[in-house]
Formats: sequence, structure tokens, C-alpha cells
Amino acid sequence: MDALRHENSPHAFFSALFANRRLVKRVFLAFAALALLLPLLLGRSYEIGAEVMVQSKKVAQTEPNSATLQQETDKFLPPTLADMETESSILRSPELVRATLESLIREGHFAEDKGLAGRLRDYLAVPLREHVLDPLRTALGLAAEAPRDNRLDELTLAILEDLEIIPLPGSNVIAVHYRSGDPALGTLFVNRLLDTYLVRRHALHSNELPEAFYEQKKTQYQDQLNGLEAQRLALLERIRAANPEEEITFRLNAINQEEQALNQYRDRLLENQRWVDYLQGNLAVARKARLTDYGFPYTFANTLDNAAFEDREIRQLGDRLIEQIGRYGAETDIYNPNSEPMKNLHAQISRTRQQFLQVIGNRISERRKELEIISGVIAQKTTRIEEYQARIRELQDAQSGLRQLNTEIEALHQAFFTYTQRYEESRSRALLDGGLSNAKVLSRPFEPSEASFPRPLQIIPLGLLTALLLAVAAGCLREFFDRRFKYPGQLQSQLGLPVLMTLNAEQPAALPNPHKPGSLPWIRHWASD
Repeated sequence: MDALRHENSPHAFFSALFANRRLVKRVFLAFAALALLLPLLLGRSYEIGAEVMVQSKKVAQTEPNSATLQQETDKFLPPTLADMETESSILRSPELVRATLESLIREGHFAEDKGLAGRLRDYLAVPLREHVLDPLRTALGLAAEAPRDNRLDELTLAILEDLEIIPLPGSNVIAVHYRSGDPALGTLFVNRLLDTYLVRRHALHSNELPEAFYEQKKTQYQDQLNGLEAQRLALLERIRAANPEEEITFRLNAINQEEQALNQYRDRLLENQRWVDYLQGNLAVARKARLTDYGFPYTFANTLDNAAFEDREIRQLGDRLIEQIGRYGAETDIYNPNSEPMKNLHAQISRTRQQFLQVIGNRISERRKELEIISGVIAQKTTRIEEYQARIRELQDAQSGLRQLNTEIEALHQAFFTYTQRYEESRSRALLDGGLSNAKVLSRPFEPSEASFPRPLQIIPLGLLTALLLAVAAGCLREFFDRRFKYPGQLQSQLGLPVLMTLNAEQPAALPNPHKPGSLPWIRHWASD
């Protein structure tokens, strides 16, 4: 019987398990409970995937400055393994991930969750550095190091560990896999990473002027135009003119009219001056002449528009004086010159003559006053002409500056039109080509509804199988290291002693489990049996 036991290995194996069944049950239950709790204890992670397709490369056969919309000028090359590796390197580059994280952090994503270490750093390390270490380094003559936020670097390294970029063998597709604990945030990150990748790789590979260049040039042109327009307005305000060219024309016409009027006044001044000199000379001669001599060679008559206007007062005095002189000549033949009538007539002639010469003197004074007025008008018109000429010189100087500003503004308009035309041609060519980049997003990531890890349907069966194997292994190990005798044959084989008697060889039948199957007391009773 003992030999049969040694030769029958399964019998010995199951005998060992039966002998250590309590340990096997407890180990199995412990590891089975651990397998059931693992899906609840392990953190969930979601697998977010996307695909990028690398198409044939377009190689332009013309210069960028002279490129047109013709499709025959381009050459297409299929993607090579080096191209796939290059695109994969761009996708997994830390700089690309960092730029994506910066944009997301600015939008309020990836909020910092400070733990105990972060709080200790804020409350202990930062004040210690600011108030103790930095002043101490400054006192020693050392440059104080500026505090640096390493959170972005830590996030970049953590995401690079969870980001996997794999070129699919035998295809032109690059698979992007990212593991994240937050499905919404992970999906947003992968989408933003793909967008940043397309923009960045276009900037690296494209030989066309980027859109940012046109926007920058547009801003520069706007600033320059605003500056030139401001200078132009300031110049116009300084000279107090809206349109210098029209004002110059107006001033020139005004100068022409003023000069014509000035020449007329100068002619009148010269003419009246000659007449005044003439009248003064004749007045002096008339005052020295005898009483009975009458003669003044001027009638003070004016002709306007072919109409003659005479001075009535002088005409009446002249006629009266002529009449009195004639009467005096006629009475001389009759009366004695010393007679009373002749004396009265002589006195009348004297008074009339005096009045006549006085009126002529008044008229000459009026002519002199008129000369003064004409001289004042001439001086005024001369001053006005000089002011017009000074204003014209000021406007001409300003017009020269305005002409330069207008030339610069027109040049800026032409340059801006050229850049705008090239930008529109580039955009039109991009629409016809289906995009400037030969890399396309084949599939965008979507937010997963189920976690990729842990998977209970995989963990629990494998955990139960592992628990069973570990329990069996624990039973076998205990049996291997157990030196106790469990059946009579071991005494004879190990010690060479005969077995005379066996006590309690027959074990009583075990009582059935009184508890409800599957309940915790039932499991406890089954494990202790």
C-alpha cells in the first residue's frame, strides 16, 4: 500500500492538498478577495487614440515669388520611411507637447492640485528662499536665482510617459495613443496636440510665407499708416489748412485782384498828386494877382460813366465874381474910383474873391486828404499782398512735406496691396490643393465611455486562477517542508520500525455546513473546516 502511494504521484499530490486543505482554502480566499477588490482599488485610465496619415509630398518646381495656381508645375513624391520617422519625431517632440500644454493651461485646464508637499513648499520653502537664502546670497555677492515654475516641465514629462506614437508598419499612418485618467481632458489634449502639430509642421516644411507673416506685416503697415496720417494731420493743423493746393490757388487769385486794384490806386495817386500840385501852383498865382484879375484854369468838374458833374459852389462863386468884376469895369467909366459906390463894389469883389479862393483851397485840401486815403489804401493792399505771399510760401513749404508724406502713404498702400494679393493667391492655391500640408488627421480622438484599465472581466478570472495556483503552491510548499508523519507507512520507510497499532485511524464524518451557501459565515465555516 505504501509502495502504491509512492508510485501514484497524483494520489500523493491530492493527499498533500487534502492534508493542507485549510491553508489552501485560506490562501485561495485571501487572493480571491484581493482579485475582487483590485478593480475598485486601482485607478482608472482611459485609452485615447487618433491617427495621422502622411500623404505624398508636393515639391514646387517654381519660385515662391512667381508661383501661380497651375498644377502642372508641382511634383509629388511618395512618403518614405524617413518621412514617417520625421513626422513621428515631430509628434512626440517635447517642445510640441509643451506648447500644447501652455495653451491649455492658459485656458484654465490642468489646474494644479497641491498636495502636502506643495503646501509645504508654499508655506516653508518659498518664504525661506525669499527672506533668508536670497538676501544671504545677495549679501555674499552672489546672484539670487529667480524662482522657476517646474510644473510645466513635470506635466510635459508625465504626458510624454503616457503618450505613445507608433508608425503602423507597411502603411503611411501614424497611430497616437494617450493614457489619461480624465477622458474629457485627455481627448481635448490629443485634439489640441494634433492641431498644434499641423500648424508647427507646416511652419517647418512649407516654403510659402506663413499667415502670421501677413498678419504681422498688416499690423506693421497699419502702425506706419497711422503714424504718417497723424503727421499729415499735425502738419495740416499747424498750417491751419485743409487743402493747401486749393488755398494756394485762392491766394494767387486774391493777389492778382489786389495787385490790379493796387495799380489802379497808384495811378490815381499819381494823377491826383499832379493835379494837387497844379492846383496849388495856380492858387498861389491867383492869390498874388490883382483884385480885378480873374482867372483860374480849373473848373473842378468830374466825369463818371460819360456823365459830367461840376462843382456848383465854385461855379456860382465864379459866375458872381465875373459878374461883379464886369460891373466894376463898367462903373469905372461912370464913377470916380474913390466914390462910395465904387468902394462898395470893390469890397464886394474882394469878399467874393476871398470866398472863391477859400473854396478852391478847401477843394485842394480835400484832394490832399484823398491822397492820404489813397496812400493808406495802397499801404494796406501792399501789406495784404505781402501777407498773401507769406501764406503762400508757408503753404508751399507744407505742401512739400505733404507731398513726401503722400508718397510714403501711397508706397505703403501699394506694398500692402502686393502682400494682400500674394496672401489671397496662397489661400486660393491652398483651397485648390486641399491644404498646404501633406499630413492629414485620419481620425480624431473621441471621448471613451469605458476605462481601458482596469478591466474587471479580465482581472477577476485571472485573479481567481492565480489565487487557486498560489493556494496549491502554498499547500505543496507546506507539505514539502512539513516533517511530521501523517500515515503509518512513513514510520516504516523513514525509521524502519514496525507499526503495531493506529489510534483514531477512522476520522468521524464531517458535519454539513449549517449556514446559507455563499454567505460570509458559510465561507468562514468552509475555510476553517
